[in-house]
Amino acid sequence: MALTEDRTFTAPAPEAVPGAPPTDRLVVGPGRWVSNWQPEEPRFWNGPGRPAARQNLYWSVFCEFLGFAVWQLWSVTVVFLPAAGFDLSTSQQFWLVSLPPLVGAVLRVPYSFTVALFGGRNWTVISALLLLVPTVALAVALSTPHTPVWVLFAVAATAGFGGGNFASSMANITFFFPAQEKGAALGLNAAGGNIGVAVAQFAVPLAVTVLAIGTFGPALPMAGLVWIPLILIAAWGAHRYMHNLSHARNDLKGSLSALREPHLWLIALIYIGTFGSFMGFGSVFPTLISIMFPAFSGLELWGAVISMAFLGPLVGSLARPLGGRLADRRGGATVTLACFLAMAAVTAGVVLTLPWQNFWLYLGLFLALFTLTGIANGSSYRMIPLVFRLTVRADDPVGHERKSSAALGLIGAVGGFGGFMIPQVLRASHSAHGSFDAAFWALAAAYLVLAAFTYLVYRRPGSMLARAHV
Repeated sequence: MALTEDRTFTAPAPEAVPGAPPTDRLVVGPGRWVSNWQPEEPRFWNGPGRPAARQNLYWSVFCEFLGFAVWQLWSVTVVFLPAAGFDLSTSQQFWLVSLPPLVGAVLRVPYSFTVALFGGRNWTVISALLLLVPTVALAVALSTPHTPVWVLFAVAATAGFGGGNFASSMANITFFFPAQEKGAALGLNAAGGNIGVAVAQFAVPLAVTVLAIGTFGPALPMAGLVWIPLILIAAWGAHRYMHNLSHARNDLKGSLSALREPHLWLIALIYIGTFGSFMGFGSVFPTLISIMFPAFSGLELWGAVISMAFLGPLVGSLARPLGGRLADRRGGATVTLACFLAMAAVTAGVVLTLPWQNFWLYLGLFLALFTLTGIANGSSYRMIPLVFRLTVRADDPVGHERKSSAALGLIGAVGGFGGFMIPQVLRASHSAHGSFDAAFWALAAAYLVLAAFTYLVYRRPGSMLARAHV
């Protein structure tokens, strides 16, 4: 019987190429600038790359979470203004909740270029500290009910600083991860930010009621003051633990060239209906409840007031990663198309059931609507890298990956305008007819139009994009 010697062959590590950047460590210069970031290099990614990328992601999520929370402060604070002595019409209340989404959407455009200009870590610190402006201003403005309405409008507009954070955060994080992990990282970054809306709508009512010690009404300044310690921690953490990437700073050309891609604007139109609906309904849901079902605008629990409105943004935020996963399996356009059709049906259901005056049915329909917007957010956003890979010419000097990275922030900027449009459509309907029926019917029709648009551009049988299951 022959004996067989068992030998294990271990391949020698490849020799370093002279002049090539090191793969076993980060080369970090002054200001925490990393000059050898190589996420597509396996040795680098499995060595120092992955832990550093995750560290940057976690702090980015925290900063973006606070951005969304500050962005939506007025959506829930405005409900408490009448009880605190502020004399506001319904139209003025709707303007207060729609100004932050408008300013935030506008700011997302310049914020999309800030990573290339200043560095991701540097801008994260700056954008976090900018959140002190709307929080401190809110605390001062709401300290007395005699504050003029125009001042309230100006202070509410500054909350748009929080909305701009999304564009810079997404543009920054996409550089840290290899292609096969970008989707998961961006999904976590976006979902972590979106959930700030729900947390703000849950925490602000608690802050203004539980902390109203020795006052005769809600302590409205606390709606802004409670966020200041968290903002300072976020800015410190970003300064201490995040990195700037040298190659990302030089990508302004990629950001500008992406604006010339037709599909940036086509997907942005879809994103107005998905993310814009999430932000729009998130902004206005507390006000809708206070008008339609005032007995349920705040539920008292152990001396604290809790708003049921936070449940909508919560389920929408949690559903966003599901949309990305469904898009991976079924195609982003298919999932988005199905969501638009379902959103039209649910919105019509809201109108048809309003005469019943059943709050729990009303809440259930809105939770379904928020869930659909969350799924559609994830699925429509997941379309961007694949669409750009298929439509950007192979000989394009910028390349599809850099254009796709820039488009992530720019499409988010355009989509943010939906957060302004929906409250304004509802305001116009209420001003003209004394009800919201016309607005909901208009939104249901808009979702059907967006469904048809998605089908014709991205799911039309025989087209290149449909064959690729975009």
